[in-house]
Amino acid sequence: MLNPVISNKPLIKNALTGAIWLFSGAVCSNAAPSVKVDTPLSLVNTLMGTDSTFELSNGNTYPAVALPWGMNFWTPMTAPMGDGWAYKYDDNKIRGIKQTHQPSPWLNDYGAFSLMAVTGALQLQEDARASWFSHKTEVAKPDHYSVYLADYDVTAEVTATERAAQFRFTFPQTDAAYIVLDAFDKGSMVKVLPQQRRIIGYARNNHGGVPDNFHNYFVLEFDKDFEQVHTWSDDWQLAQDAIEQEGKHTGAIVRFTTGRGEQIGIKVASSFISPAQAQLNLERELADDSFEQTRAKATARWQQELGRIQIEDDNLDAKRTFYSALYRVLLFPRSFYEYDAQGKVIHYSPYNGKILPGYMFTDNGFWDTFRAVFPFFNLMYPELNEKVMEGLANTYLESGWLPEWASPGHRNVMIGSNSAINIADAYLKGVGQQHIETLYEAVLKNAEVNEGRPMTSVGREGVSYYNTLGYVPYDVGIHENAARTLEYAFADFNLYQLASALGKQDDAKRFYQRSLNYKKLFDPQTGWMRGKNRDGSFQTPFNPLKWGDAFTEGNALHYTWSVFHDTQGLIDLMGGQQKFADKLDQVFEMPPLFDDSYYGFTIHEIREMQIVNMGNYAHGNQPMQHMIYLYNHAGQPWKAQQRLREVMDKLYAPTPDGYCGDEDNGQTSAWYVFSALGFYPVTPGTDQYVIGSPLFDKATLTLPGDKTLTISAKGNSSQTPYIESLSFNGKEYGHNWLSHTELMKGGKLTFTMAETPNKHRGTLTQDLPYSLSSVSPDEPSAGTH
Repeated sequence: MLNPVISNKPLIKNALTGAIWLFSGAVCSNAAPSVKVDTPLSLVNTLMGTDSTFELSNGNTYPAVALPWGMNFWTPMTAPMGDGWAYKYDDNKIRGIKQTHQPSPWLNDYGAFSLMAVTGALQLQEDARASWFSHKTEVAKPDHYSVYLADYDVTAEVTATERAAQFRFTFPQTDAAYIVLDAFDKGSMVKVLPQQRRIIGYARNNHGGVPDNFHNYFVLEFDKDFEQVHTWSDDWQLAQDAIEQEGKHTGAIVRFTTGRGEQIGIKVASSFISPAQAQLNLERELADDSFEQTRAKATARWQQELGRIQIEDDNLDAKRTFYSALYRVLLFPRSFYEYDAQGKVIHYSPYNGKILPGYMFTDNGFWDTFRAVFPFFNLMYPELNEKVMEGLANTYLESGWLPEWASPGHRNVMIGSNSAINIADAYLKGVGQQHIETLYEAVLKNAEVNEGRPMTSVGREGVSYYNTLGYVPYDVGIHENAARTLEYAFADFNLYQLASALGKQDDAKRFYQRSLNYKKLFDPQTGWMRGKNRDGSFQTPFNPLKWGDAFTEGNALHYTWSVFHDTQGLIDLMGGQQKFADKLDQVFEMPPLFDDSYYGFTIHEIREMQIVNMGNYAHGNQPMQHMIYLYNHAGQPWKAQQRLREVMDKLYAPTPDGYCGDEDNGQTSAWYVFSALGFYPVTPGTDQYVIGSPLFDKATLTLPGDKTLTISAKGNSSQTPYIESLSFNGKEYGHNWLSHTELMKGGKLTFTMAETPNKHRGTLTQDLPYSLSSVSPDEPSAGTH
């Protein structure tokens, strides 16, 4: 995913680097004593995916110290301010530890500021103050980050709450121990209050998506008196002994005298609402807690959330990968709300700049996360998704539109109408009932109205063409038109499901018909989806290997499978199950050929497909992450089982290069989490998950209401990816799908695994997963068979 023009995402590096990295935290004396070895938290590696660049993404992640869905994250910076690749694993100097709200390097950051320790000669400019460091003396965990700044003989640490954090700097003996606060460029202010041991200020840096009155107000409280104070103004101009600056780029410096091993603590909080709210956030979330007490609370929170899935298996690397991926799933969307003095939920609106009541969430691209992240929330965290649904309703009320990519407000990237999918899937699974009338009004507007859309990514670009012709034409100046058509059709399926559930039958009939619009782009001559002109002719010339153009970060071989809701209909268009399966095979078995002429260079998503030796299968980007599961619809589930294991084993690892493309707000991680458990939500908006191949001997899920789902895989190993048999609560189970409703009751899924495929199990018509063509449009609960 993700640049307005280019966008996101594979590889795996060398095992020696990963091994050194995995052991680096264990040898540090700062390892959290409260975290036992082999607990879920101890297995998380926040450096997974950090070995990334513009040219090649192995995750495009940064090591975030945060709480699940927290408002503020903290991360070390190896890159200059404003660089979206803030932390690159191969870098060897750290410039500071910053508060970050970045969802992706392609969207970049907002409201960021940083802290850095310096000793000896004062260095304030970011290149000059940068210190050498080693991963061997770095601890990177969700609840705690620690690093030795070799040039200054200082150990820097941070631990976090949702809106605040505590820093601890361990200094040598010196009369020149400095803490440097960099409020960053694009508008900032700092004010030092020496008698209160405090620095206040704001940071306004952003890359779009904010109203004119946007500020991130911060407050820092130190536990030691300042001996000297400086500030700086634009162009790093030092103002000695000055306590206040306001301008494009400001910062503050405080000096101490320290003994060897002396620790200086700093409590930090911020607010998008006001300076007073920042102070309130600090007092409420940190109170009188010590660094270790705050850290212990963060540890407990992560243990609680990660521990809702307990994995039992001897494959330690796979467990590390699983929990590192689960950590990523639990980071986004970011909370964008605070609590006022009376404890009421309020938020600064990134849409109209007002302070308003209620929840707000941000930093999410639904083009990515509708596929598996939000279905995961509906399974494991419906209480969170209730708040997210209220936040979506508030976004609509405050901006007039639903978000598709928010950071923190609307951002003009990616395509689709995927907010409708999240809303429908949530409602159909019992989430978001309270705000459904507002949300339904919003999804109808998205699907029908062109006037007043603030940008091409909001609402539906080309909606008037789509609603009259049944597709977005290739020749009317709308890029990625075929991809838009396919994504709108799936959104319309979800609207059909939602309207049916709400008893709005006229709407349901209209959206049912529109959900079949995918058929208009299928070219029977080539067997692929293809752009179509306004006059009904297919675009020419046509190269199914051409990335971009009619498609989004992919080609016809990738987007043809984007018929999530009616795979049987696609099978029929292709001429039957065997031809469909052959077409799937072709994607894997052909060389990794491509045509990058639309972009003029080889974008990283293409390169990530090319280098992993899996043909034209591009797992590093979202459009075909569900594709392998479609073998189940073709009556050949054993092929899905084998290929899923191959992807899990080959394309994921608990190492800095452990992803095969952009991680994208938890989506690529959620694919792994679901797939490792043995099932996947191919069709949000239905009650079903499609069965794959469980990776672990045993997984125990604590579901809402303290229900327990146990997934066991007898005879499981790397040589036994195939399902010989499956039982559910002691009864033989032949379907290749699982019911969400039944899983939520808890129970026991018991797989028996084998080295060779069982080509008789799961091949009957009633065992095939949901397809729209296989059910009556009048069926009241379509999606459950």
